[in-house]
Amino acid sequence: MKYYLEHKELGLLKCAGNLGISKTASGTWTKAAKENHGEVPVRGSGNYSSDEAKEIARLKRELRDTQDALEILKKATSILGN
Repeated sequence: MKYYLEHKELGLLKCAGNLGISKTASGTWTKAAKENHGEVPVRGSGNYSSDEAKEIARLKRELRDTQDALEILKKATSILGN
């Protein structure tokens, strides 16, 4: 985490606060950067390895939302039908 490494005098907690992230996240990123020669490997949520992976994630969300809407409609139909 470049910001922390450039502002060590502030301490990890203050740097995390300045960035609006948790101390735990800041510590994790700093440790990852130290272990990977200054680079933080990013493969968390929202970070996709390709455009195809991003599209697959979008389609999965869309499918889940559609399935949720279908379940709601089924329940409403059964309630109104009785």
